[in-house]
Amino acid sequence: MSSQRFPLAAIQQIRQYIQGAIAVDADKQSQTWLNLEEMDEVPEPTSLDDLSGVFAFGGLSPEEIAVPRAKAHWLLSTVNPAAALLKLPGIRLKPAWRLVSYLYREGNSGAGIVLALPEDQATTAQLEAALAGANGLKQQPRPTAALPDFMDAIEGDRSPVSFIVASLLYRELREFGTAGHYRNWIHHRLIDAVPAKVQWQWQTEQPKDFSPKVRVMPDGQALVEFFTCRVSAGVAIYRHLDQYPVGQYKPKRVDKPLATVKR
Repeated sequence: MSSQRFPLAAIQQIRQYIQGAIAVDADKQSQTWLNLEEMDEVPEPTSLDDLSGVFAFGGLSPEEIAVPRAKAHWLLSTVNPAAALLKLPGIRLKPAWRLVSYLYREGNSGAGIVLALPEDQATTAQLEAALAGANGLKQQPRPTAALPDFMDAIEGDRSPVSFIVASLLYRELREFGTAGHYRNWIHHRLIDAVPAKVQWQWQTEQPKDFSPKVRVMPDGQALVEFFTCRVSAGVAIYRHLDQYPVGQYKPKRVDKPLATVKR
């Protein structure tokens, strides 16, 4: 079965849109919850051909209040991670579920988590109650009704574009709220060719095709493959391979370095 390839520019637009929709200022966050029902409805595109108009809307701009930074602590974030799903093609949040987020701040560094909860278990009081047992990154706030993985609350039309979108969304939400030395995925740049002007030491055979691609199998499984170049310390070319089981949008992923800078 052949693979469907996607233009790098379109994939980059998807990533930039998601980043803008879930952006968290290192020192500030929203004063009120972003409520999907109160937002203007935006028609969901059906293909990558529709993305040019979609991404003209830009990211969300919540009201901001100062957040203390003196002591390492967890706090309830009022950024709604599901806001990114409003304009993405092929995937959506399952009915009666909600994505919620927490932030961890430690001086100029920080981390975050995204969780999926039933709507009736996602009240502000219930979410704040989960902060009582939170202590550092090893003891994160987790309401008892939270799913093991937030991608368990995502569904879609099983089209090729839905899987490449899901792969990007998954990584961006895992990077949610990070700052300073906790950042990782932000240092990866999407590529469709080997970056020039660098001598690479290949750890495996060099791929012949670096284009982002998706293969949907006859049994309903799907495979996503794309490549990035890490541009900070530990510069390397990575292959990202995600496998989606039948009926799921939670990927089994392999992020493998293929080449490093020759010394």
